[in-house]
Amino acid sequence: MKRALLIALIVLLALVVLGAGSLWTALRASLPDLDGTETLAGLSAEVSVERDAAGVPTITAATRADAARALGYVHAQERWFQMDLLRRAASGELSALLGEATWRTDSTLRPHRLRARARAVVEALPADQRAVLDAYTAGANAGLDALGARPFEYLALRQAPRPWQPEDGILAAFAMYLDLQFDGGYGLELERDALTAALPDVLADFLMPTGDAWDAPLEGDTVEPPPIPTAAQLGDWQPGDEAPAPPEPDVLGSNNWAVAGDLTETGAALVADDMHLGLRLPHIWFRASLVVDGRRITGVTLPGAPLVIVGSNGDVAWGFTNSYGDYIDYVRLVEPEPGLIATASGTVALDTLREQIAVGDEVRELVVLDTPFGPVTATGPDGARYAMQWGAHRPEATNLGLLDAETATTLDEVLDAANRSGIPAQNFVAGDRAGRIGWTIAGQIPLRVGRDGRRPVDSTDPNARWDRFLRPDEVPRIVDPADGRLWSANSRVASGDALAAIGDANYAHGARARQIRDGLAALTPPVDERDLLAIQLDDRALFYARWRDLLRTTLTDAPATDDLDALRRTVEDWSGHADDAGYRLVRRFRDGVVDRTLPPLLASVRALAPRAGYPARDETAVWALVTEQPAHLLPPGHASWDALLLDAAAEVARGDLDTAWADDNALVMAHPMADALPGIGGRLRMPSAPQRGDSRMPRVAGPSMGASQRMVVSPGFEERGIFHMPGGQAGHFLSPYWGAGHDDWAEGRPSPFLPGPTVYRLTLTPAE
Repeated sequence: MKRALLIALIVLLALVVLGAGSLWTALRASLPDLDGTETLAGLSAEVSVERDAAGVPTITAATRADAARALGYVHAQERWFQMDLLRRAASGELSALLGEATWRTDSTLRPHRLRARARAVVEALPADQRAVLDAYTAGANAGLDALGARPFEYLALRQAPRPWQPEDGILAAFAMYLDLQFDGGYGLELERDALTAALPDVLADFLMPTGDAWDAPLEGDTVEPPPIPTAAQLGDWQPGDEAPAPPEPDVLGSNNWAVAGDLTETGAALVADDMHLGLRLPHIWFRASLVVDGRRITGVTLPGAPLVIVGSNGDVAWGFTNSYGDYIDYVRLVEPEPGLIATASGTVALDTLREQIAVGDEVRELVVLDTPFGPVTATGPDGARYAMQWGAHRPEATNLGLLDAETATTLDEVLDAANRSGIPAQNFVAGDRAGRIGWTIAGQIPLRVGRDGRRPVDSTDPNARWDRFLRPDEVPRIVDPADGRLWSANSRVASGDALAAIGDANYAHGARARQIRDGLAALTPPVDERDLLAIQLDDRALFYARWRDLLRTTLTDAPATDDLDALRRTVEDWSGHADDAGYRLVRRFRDGVVDRTLPPLLASVRALAPRAGYPARDETAVWALVTEQPAHLLPPGHASWDALLLDAAAEVARGDLDTAWADDNALVMAHPMADALPGIGGRLRMPSAPQRGDSRMPRVAGPSMGASQRMVVSPGFEERGIFHMPGGQAGHFLSPYWGAGHDDWAEGRPSPFLPGPTVYRLTLTPAE
């Protein structure tokens, strides 16, 4: 009996070892090819793929189509699962892979039918762009097929990846539309509608300022916000009871700026760019350097698309920030009878579409209501339905025109390429080797006639439907400013007609842009790359200085208690940076004041529209209230405004006073399957580390959001450039360069823009 038990245990152990060995073999087999020679059908000539120690490839090819084919091959081998998630997220097809957990996401996005729209985009592409897209698609499928095993995520999910299609490359671009523009189907126009319906006009205007003294536009001045409404103006209106406070959203945003050659060491322009996005593994970007016909284009690519998104080509360098312009409108549907919509040109039928969504092995039907303006996404408190009109719905809004930036040789050429490109509309800042700098909007801007986009219009309005997008010569542009400096940080960039063309879809408060502007103005020429990196890493909390002063005044006038005394000491010790405990406490104090001040003013709005959040740029109104202290707008439950401030301070004092902000803000960067894979989940995370910075200063940092890259480069002098990227290149945790470069990003150490010496060399040869 004992002998039989021993044999059984040995057999069981052998099976476990064999199983573990088989799993290890499969995991190793799913790593990309780094060295040797592989055949890649469709190439016109041999292509070399040389990777440095960080896994950054230099792809040398005879044609751009060959480079795209090789890039698709590399993307697929390194990042297939990420590519798959991008196309599935945009098309509302995640649940087929991930099950019930993503049903809500799919049912929100499927009404936009982005896969069908992506096919229409592909069919409309110019021949040269289509050739690049088709080459990339073929290369991606070849790269997947060349792996020795399917990517490890599919082993865990027990699923097989499906082939890449040309429209999937467009869906990857649509995924960025969703990240940068999508409002969930209930946008700022509807919130403005609810605000004006529920509040007196003067109060609605006060809560929705177009800007304040913090603004730092490239052209035009700051604007004077509306004054606090008087009691006489408000009449019988009074603040409501305390209501649950909607969370104030973090501004992800981005920064970029340029300095003209007259101010630099080299005489060429300097361009800095740090796009702020969610941080995850694998990272959203993939670094690459493409050498085509002798020209080197270096920057970041988006796995799933054949483009260099931001970078430098030796003659020009360019970068993006999200513009937060108004690229979505809502149309209130006038329905004379069920199923019919009244328009300016007559009555049309409301289309009822039935979308089939796979949820694991189950198929569910989703009913989608579609109109000539776009899908129905919202219903107002009066029962009126609203259609969402979005540039991403129109085939002419999306293309691969950004390819032209790669071959531009002058500032004017790269700005023209930006205006022709079909991407989510972005602030585009560029500079050239001759030292010139410029700003424009890259992507397509709707031309509105007879409406400003701030409020919904009825379907019967003859101007309800956009006629077209702005032509390149109609898009705002600023070139060669007198002081040799340009900047953008998601806040208001323009004024007057330019602002009217771009619109306002909740652009960011101006504090971050002003800090960048002032940092650039303070530079002493000649300016170099490290000077601009220092601005990217600037974590001085200038925005919060006045809140610190307000908290100190509140504590000075407060009765002495142990808690308040401890709070006072910590606040006095604050360094002025977003790092220590003092900063965290000042920040919490401001949040507490906002949460006590705004909800009573918005109680009637929230009753009318529960999805409405805080108004845009709430700082302007809140600061006016707590400093001018109007008695008629004092929230219920507080004896005075000073009592409200003390209540907020006391709440902070009762909490943790010792934890530094950098520790509270520690990095949480993980693969989406990290929690689902016992044993290896720990390998699917970047180390947690304290993070300086926050959302209202140049060094934007949150636990899972922040600088998705940092770039400082002078075209023609790329060897001097600086580049940072969190997480590294690899999509596989067993890769030899998993996480390479991450520490430089986390610590702000300058690291090279160009790839380093070759460590791995793969040669791709045409099929015979």
